Amino acid sequence: MLDEFIRLILLILPAYAANAAPVVLGGRFPIDGGMRAWDKRPIFGSSKTWLGLLGGMAAGLLAAALEAHMLRGTAYDLWAGRPEWYAGMGLALSAGALAGDLAGSFIKRRLGLPAGRPSWLLDQLPFVLAALLAAWLAGASFAFSPMPLIFLLALTIVLHRAANAFAHASGLKKVPW
Repeated sequence: MLDEFIRLILLILPAYAANAAPVVLGGRFPIDGGMRAWDKRPIFGSSKTWLGLLGGMAAGLLAAALEAHMLRGTAYDLWAGRPEWYAGMGLALSAGALAGDLAGSFIKRRLGLPAGRPSWLLDQLPFVLAALLAAWLAGASFAFSPMPLIFLLALTIVLHRAANAFAHASGLKKVPW
């Protein structure tokens, strides 16, 4: 089971990189352009930007490229040394993570939560679940037992909270969540 969990962590790393990068690489040019939805609330909010989206995609692809280089020929080589699979899955995982994050923000705005306000689980889980779904839709064939998946979701909650607290303490984020 430990081996399965390690593989799952390696699989999700590009999504983690894509989700974290907008904190550093984002800013300006809101994706929703300041437009509002039918409920007169922002669609995503000012913190979801084109620079963050592009930076997140780049970070996820870089993480996948590093994995392809570092894992090649090891027992943890997820895609049998095929760089095109690492690139494709890096793209799928990054796009899925960022789409999941946008979906979480969309839902938070519909619930009346302004940008920058915390929401237990909506801040942590949509990006990882959407990333796994995107990888599966892109052709990744993986099967993980329930326990490693549950542990991944719990780990994601803890890591997300810790990373945001660190980003806040470092002056990268205005709020610690």
